[in-house]
Amino acid sequence: MRYRTIAHTTVSAIGLGAMPLSIEHRPDETRAIATVHAALDAGVTLVDTADSYHWHADEAGHNELLIARALASYGGDTSHVLVATKGGRGRPGDGSWTVTATPAHLKQAAEASAKRLGADAIGLYQLHKPDPTVPWAESVGALRELLEDGTIRAAGISNVTTAQIRQAHQILGDGLVSVQNQYSPAVRDSEAELRLSEQLGLAFLPWSPLGGISRSSLDGPAGPTSVGTAFHRIAAERGVSPQRIALAWLLARSPAVIPVPGASRPASITDSARAVELTLDTRELAELEDVRPD
Repeated sequence: MRYRTIAHTTVSAIGLGAMPLSIEHRPDETRAIATVHAALDAGVTLVDTADSYHWHADEAGHNELLIARALASYGGDTSHVLVATKGGRGRPGDGSWTVTATPAHLKQAAEASAKRLGADAIGLYQLHKPDPTVPWAESVGALRELLEDGTIRAAGISNVTTAQIRQAHQILGDGLVSVQNQYSPAVRDSEAELRLSEQLGLAFLPWSPLGGISRSSLDGPAGPTSVGTAFHRIAAERGVSPQRIALAWLLARSPAVIPVPGASRPASITDSARAVELTLDTRELAELEDVRPD
């Protein structure tokens, strides 16, 4: 495994996106736990979760509890694993996602997440999405209070614009350590947010990093997957999976990038973790630069 940093914390260059283990079409718990253990065996030390990663309305925190059980049952040392969770979204049980980022809600959510994770303080707590009904400064101010009272050790923001990153950085200073936006071979709209994160010394954690190469967990089993792109051609030349090429491409975009691919099987995260072994050459990167899988 190779490593990158989130502020002063060293983590694996590839993380585990744990959402598929708890939402619709999730695996049974035995396979879910095995997937987390496989990630740890592969050297993954960053696990990305959220209180809203669940399926039914009455099981908020399902993924956080699952991650806590997986870490507790792992045979090796997990003290170096950074669990990053998020608050500010909800799932009423009908497949939809809600947004609630009032200061009161975020504080209560963070405290509940810490309890589920069995942590004295959350290593990285991320505001899941801006709430259009709440001034951005108020939501970010709640993160500052959580930092000050020790509920969280570091703060991140997700699904944000460059203006929101700048404002959050002004409010939180060094307490802001990461940005998590959608970014993948198929979705590159957050290039400006990536470059700003790099300039500010923030880690950039692409969610759904395999978009266009693999189906997102949000797409369901019938979601589209592209074939025959440069990612697939280079993968065939290299004798590896297109997913591994996509992750290697992301790592080459910036030293700030730490992809968190989702997985619901041990084999998937084992393959993803091996992307750190690949170094794409100039020709390959040029071929991939303008590829937009359908």
